Amino acid sequence: MVLEQRKGKEMRDVGDEEKWVYDSSVDHKGRVPLRASTGVWKASLFIIAIEFSERLSYFGIATSLIIYLTKVIHQDLKTAARSVNYWAGVTTLMPLLGGFIADAYLGRFSTVLVSCIAYLLGLLLLTMSWFVPSLKACDADVCDEPRKIHEVVFFLAIYLVSIGTGGHKPSLESFGADQFDDDHSEERKKKMSFFNWWNFGLCCGLLFGVTVVVYVQDHVNWGAADIILALVMAWSLLIFIIGRPYYRYRVPSGSPLTPMLQVLVAAISKRKLPHPSNPADLYEVPTSQKAQGRLLCHTKKLKFLDRAAIIEDNENSIDKQNPWRLATVTKVEEMKLVLNMIPIWLATLPFGICVAQASTFFIKQGATMNRNIGNFVIPPASIFSLAAIGMIISVTIYEKVLVPALRKTTGNERGIKILQRIGIGMAFSVATMVVAALVERKRLAAVKKDPVHGSLSMSVFWLAPQFVIIGAGDGFALVGLQEYFYDQVPDSMRSLGIAFYLSVIGAANFLSSLLITLVDHVTEKGGKSWFGKDLNSSRLDNFYWLLAIMTMANLCVYMFLAKRYSYKNIQSLAVANCNEEDDNAGSMA
Repeated sequence: MVLEQRKGKEMRDVGDEEKWVYDSSVDHKGRVPLRASTGVWKASLFIIAIEFSERLSYFGIATSLIIYLTKVIHQDLKTAARSVNYWAGVTTLMPLLGGFIADAYLGRFSTVLVSCIAYLLGLLLLTMSWFVPSLKACDADVCDEPRKIHEVVFFLAIYLVSIGTGGHKPSLESFGADQFDDDHSEERKKKMSFFNWWNFGLCCGLLFGVTVVVYVQDHVNWGAADIILALVMAWSLLIFIIGRPYYRYRVPSGSPLTPMLQVLVAAISKRKLPHPSNPADLYEVPTSQKAQGRLLCHTKKLKFLDRAAIIEDNENSIDKQNPWRLATVTKVEEMKLVLNMIPIWLATLPFGICVAQASTFFIKQGATMNRNIGNFVIPPASIFSLAAIGMIISVTIYEKVLVPALRKTTGNERGIKILQRIGIGMAFSVATMVVAALVERKRLAAVKKDPVHGSLSMSVFWLAPQFVIIGAGDGFALVGLQEYFYDQVPDSMRSLGIAFYLSVIGAANFLSSLLITLVDHVTEKGGKSWFGKDLNSSRLDNFYWLLAIMTMANLCVYMFLAKRYSYKNIQSLAVANCNEEDDNAGSMA
């Protein structure tokens, strides 16, 4: 297969490039893909369809989880919030393992298939926990103390969903982006739109999950909702399998961590060698001999690692074949890419902590307010649909209005740099916390004024601004993070790249739990905890102000890092032009 692609690269002309796809991908029979019948939107629509159903299921569970834990499992507010954060954290950190397995061993299609089956099993187990008599919470309609077996089966089911998400989420999104050829100008532009429309489909699934599914949970029962989720997931899995002939596949290339370890070992072994004055003296495989993947240009940062590519005078052809002794410039630059991501990853964590509040405290706030529209009562979790609406509006305006205008202004194919887009979203999160603090202060004032009715005198739509703002911010930051971690990682670890993006949210959920525990401990010592038995005895407004200050300070640090960041710079196939080290070079980041 490798020899066939190498020969094709050497002999193809422009017409041949239009007919075949020479980006190291293969079709479902292991051949060079035919451009007209594989990939792009004809394949991506099958993939977006399964993402729609997965998001419908995930948010149908996630947004109602804190309500279920407090009403059925009878956990207090702090314990329930921590339980949700732990589950969300595991769900968004598991993709690190799933992404590694997809990139190194199974491939993205197979990983998605296996993980979707695990996801479906989790949904079936949730259904059983409601309908099987011995697994039910109790025999009565209202439980004073749920059976222990119900708690065990319930948590086993939702963590099985986490495992399914761990393989499904990073592999599916990167598999969808793989359907577009980076070396083809038209497909590259479509790929830039892919992440926007991917999130549009995601939000539509979220919208159905927090409205239709949550309504069934609230007005029928959880079991009926679980049946709906299981049927939708089974149907979408069938659709995904039907699309198999239209997909472009990436062959797993082994552990993506091994080449980075080889670079480190080679650099340490040559640590005493002088750094060459001319980067052209560093070792690189000629473009004509490159079997697959793209060559990267040399950058001036992290020069210590460049020693791995220094050719010693006594180095023979056998030494050049030993990757533990000599690395190519491309392998060195791939190592630099991953190391350069660490500060950006850390700087986005406070944003993730703000996002975590929307599915915990925001929902719980809504449960204490007036949710009536005439005779209809809005389920608390359905308020989250406002965030989805905000994100849909944000993504649509960005794709259809801002990008075309910004392309003309900046000359960048993306409109603005990826990190600029993320920074705008982070600014939205600061505004969200400020608005949330002001609304919560008003809600507490209403409780103080009328202790009997509490905040029922306030409409739940007082929460609309904070949900819409955080949703609009997600349209910038979350989509930007997806693009960033997919585009800027080495080509061989793009599933892991999406997992890195998800790990921001996962780590932020754990940090949110840790922050709640820390603040609770400190404020309790000061006289009264900010987190009481219920919301009316808590001071969430103070907590939101704390998050606003933290996120604002972090945004300043992020802006400093983003300004100094060097984007991936890819060599041209025709001429190794590496003079540009800016945003417009290579990946058009």
